[in-house]
Amino acid sequence: MPHDSNIALAMLLVFGGAKLLAEIFERLKMPGIVGEILAGMLLGPSVLNWVKWDGTLSALAELGVMFLLFRVGLEVKASELMRVGKTAVGVAMLGVIVPFVLGWGILRLWNENNVTACFVGSAMVATSVGITAQVLAAKGLLQSTSAKIILAAAVIDDILGLLVLAIVSSVAKGDVNVAGLVTTAVLAVGFTLLIARWGTSAMGRLMPRIEATLMSGEVQFNVAMVLLFALALGAGYAGVAAIVGAFLAGMAIAESVDHRVHDLAHGVTELLVPFFLAGIGIQLDWKTLTDPSTLVLAFVILFAAVLSKFLGCGLGAWSLGKRTAMQVGVGMIPRGEVGMVVAQIGMSMGVIPPHVYGVVVFMAIATTVVAPLLLTWAFRGEVCEAPVERFQLG
Repeated sequence: MPHDSNIALAMLLVFGGAKLLAEIFERLKMPGIVGEILAGMLLGPSVLNWVKWDGTLSALAELGVMFLLFRVGLEVKASELMRVGKTAVGVAMLGVIVPFVLGWGILRLWNENNVTACFVGSAMVATSVGITAQVLAAKGLLQSTSAKIILAAAVIDDILGLLVLAIVSSVAKGDVNVAGLVTTAVLAVGFTLLIARWGTSAMGRLMPRIEATLMSGEVQFNVAMVLLFALALGAGYAGVAAIVGAFLAGMAIAESVDHRVHDLAHGVTELLVPFFLAGIGIQLDWKTLTDPSTLVLAFVILFAAVLSKFLGCGLGAWSLGKRTAMQVGVGMIPRGEVGMVVAQIGMSMGVIPPHVYGVVVFMAIATTVVAPLLLTWAFRGEVCEAPVERFQLG
């Protein structure tokens, strides 16, 4: 087949398969995104082996999660997140310390070396907020207190997780650069606070002037896209994930654009997010877990990954009541692509053996699959605070 036909076939299989299974799961009263992830497992090397993970699908998946977080940012006000900042800091810190210590301890008990154990602990620190944000958005719960704490804590978690990974990577190389770590921390925190604190007011002043000057096409949407990619790029240079920049872009422009921008962003998100979700499933390869000892370790790590975030993050929100603490704890469980990236870094450095890499990938994918089910249970009976348009991505 010509190359462009191969791309079209892969996109047809991934998008069509993801939407088909999402529809089936929705009819079974289960979260549709679980079906989309399972579609990737079926299409990937674990079962049918019809689709291989390549640069094209990876790019589509990266764009998908960026647009997802941008779309979520459009529904959230920066001032509201700042109000839960103190609680979010506690949630994020405990959500880093407890999983890291538990992951490190389990690998040491499994007779793995200290560096390998630290990398597994780092992978368990990560939080893939895209999964949680999608479930909450679909249920119209982004304005709930729990959702705001989860979103704010996830941004802080990303910064803390980055620092943990930087320290562990430096130890693995045998060269801990304290000055570099401090610089990275200052840049990451400064960039995030700058956009969160003043981004909305700045865009509120700039948008009317831009609209009065430009005439071509969808001016507001075009400006929104430029801001999205600029802040995603800036986030990378500042040392945080591009999706944090995308979320901050949506939040900064939320009060300056009309509903047309929401509709256009929703359309792009609806197209791209299935590649992000199915991609998580495609990257799972069960062949790495054929050894009984490795399989046992995989389930032990999975249990620890779920329990550590549930208890650690839940404890950080305990002052707001048991129900809110439970919801926050569950919302921080999915590791998704962030956990897999940590494993890939360790693999490339030669400090994570193949069987441990398989364990981490399994943990990242399994927590992503169970999180929507647990979120549906944790938020059962709740409704959105005000009537909003249905936000369905899966």
